[in-house]
Amino acid sequence: MVSASRVPVPDEATSERITWRRPQARVSFPDFGELWEHRELVYFLTWRDVVVRYKQAALGVAWAVIQPVTNMVIFSVVFGGLANMPSDGIPYPLFTLAALLPWNLFSGAVQRSSTSLVGNAPLLTKVYLPKIVVPLSAVLAGLVDFAISVVVLILMMAFYRFPPSAGIVCLPLFTILALACAFAVGLWLSSVNVQYRDVQQLVPFLMQAWMYVSPVAYSSKVVPAGVWTTLYMLNPMVGVIEGFRWSLFGGPVPVAPIAVSCVVTLVLLVSGLLYFRRTESTFADVV
Repeated sequence: MVSASRVPVPDEATSERITWRRPQARVSFPDFGELWEHRELVYFLTWRDVVVRYKQAALGVAWAVIQPVTNMVIFSVVFGGLANMPSDGIPYPLFTLAALLPWNLFSGAVQRSSTSLVGNAPLLTKVYLPKIVVPLSAVLAGLVDFAISVVVLILMMAFYRFPPSAGIVCLPLFTILALACAFAVGLWLSSVNVQYRDVQQLVPFLMQAWMYVSPVAYSSKVVPAGVWTTLYMLNPMVGVIEGFRWSLFGGPVPVAPIAVSCVVTLVLLVSGLLYFRRTESTFADVV
């Protein structure tokens, strides 16, 4: 006679939660529902990046003011004074500072996110988490510096007695566009950087070259018309910066640069999400 063995059923106190994960499709987007479930982790990593950046810094958050103001002074002397670049009737320090704010937000976010996966290697290899939260939190960490810089810009506009235009209500939209563009580029660079560490050496040079092909120190009106204008507007930061200036100072709405910037950013973001999703399964093994 064969007795049936009893299978023990764990009670509520000893039961463990088991999560089943299906193999991902070859082409798929990240699980945004899972990302929302880990929103507190995004906040924690973002705040950690902010604290670590200023920890034991003698000047602390003052660096958020020193960097754009120093660049503004240099650009005002070199481009506004010596090169006599046009500034569309706007005081040149205001003209260039209004461009430096979105540019610094974009550039800093790209540089942090591009190395975020490698920099968080112990986190990726020891615990499970949606890996996309790592570059996302690196991008969002720049909002603290950006907010401080906006205060400086407001004080500068008051000093020059240059009131903002009614388009200032659109300023958050262009801020979101700059973050989306940075996140899209960061997804590509962070994924490739896991495989090829040359990327972290390339990014500073890329950001420096990118700045000079963006209307930070000059107006887009100096770009020759024709094919050069078309190629120039493919730079998504052109629409972001021109939109930023328009929202602050008014004037004709730069519809074409903004529209092209939105389309290019969307293409970069969609392709970046797909590439990140396709390669993220190898991060823990390679990083």
